[in-house]
Amino acid sequence: MSNSLGFLLILTLITGAESITTISKVAVKVGTSISIPCLYQPKYRGHVKYLCKGYYFSSCQYAIKTHSPENQEYSISDDKSQNIFNVTIKESTAEGSYYWCAVEIDNGGDVRKYFHLSFTRDKSSLYVTDQMVTGFIGENTTITCYYRAKGNIDWCKLGRTCIKDGLIDGITVNTDKKKDSFSVTMSGLRAGNSGWYYCVNGDLQMPIYLTVTIRPTVESTTVTAATESATIEDQKEDQKTKEDRTFPALLSLIIPLVSLILVAIVALLVLFRTKRAKIQDSSGSSNLKEGEVTYSEVSFKKNQALPVESDGDVTYSSVVIKKPQGGKRAKAKDDNETHSHHKQNV
Repeated sequence: MSNSLGFLLILTLITGAESITTISKVAVKVGTSISIPCLYQPKYRGHVKYLCKGYYFSSCQYAIKTHSPENQEYSISDDKSQNIFNVTIKESTAEGSYYWCAVEIDNGGDVRKYFHLSFTRDKSSLYVTDQMVTGFIGENTTITCYYRAKGNIDWCKLGRTCIKDGLIDGITVNTDKKKDSFSVTMSGLRAGNSGWYYCVNGDLQMPIYLTVTIRPTVESTTVTAATESATIEDQKEDQKTKEDRTFPALLSLIIPLVSLILVAIVALLVLFRTKRAKIQDSSGSSNLKEGEVTYSEVSFKKNQALPVESDGDVTYSSVVIKKPQGGKRAKAKDDNETHSHHKQNV
């Protein structure tokens, strides 16, 4: 294995691998993800970057490229302001492997640098609780690396010299080594101190990304909250004013509408009663006509003075029309009845 590593080192030097800087060996627990920074020279900002998996670069397989930045196993991003592209290996399996950080070169050999990723069933021999750390301008921040193996402990910035105590990019670094942890305190942070750092324990490295930003103040938070509260109150007041203006307008429309409906109802009632009275009058008149009864009285007299032209009797009839005395109408075949009284004189 040592011969193979030596061969890889010689090969990378020959092919210009010094154009890329990254960690050399990292160990993580199975099932966790790990982000690896790859520092490149400014002249490669416009080039395609990629991660390649395999022991030999000539036969490695593409894992991820910057023009297709994510898949189920890997992701990649290019921070051109710092000339660093980051690769993330998601949910690591139990199989360790060699990887290559690489930059495509048109009409020439790609520049690259390898690193070895190994896995453990338990916690790694060198680890941190979080790879992403936030600090605030002008303040101090402390980063703790946990280790389990013997060996020297160092603190480094990617592409710079490693130190135990001293200055890195103009800020003071103090380290505190304990039995199983190594704390690094960085004082007087500035915005330019954002970037990738890493702990070193023996032949293992663990990268950490530090973001330096302005701390939100309590006053600004309070002012923001008060402003939001005032805005909400103003909105409520505006809504109430709109409701107050809307109600009279609705009332002015509702009152005439209700009045109109009442007038229509009264008119319908009057019309209905008028029609009903007419119908009743018409019905009474019809009943009176149907109830009329015709009475007739017939008397037979023999005229002594006139000569008789024939042997037959002469019949005289007088008809008197009388209304019936009772309330009930006598039943007859027709609606009117005729009563006749015959008186015959000989």
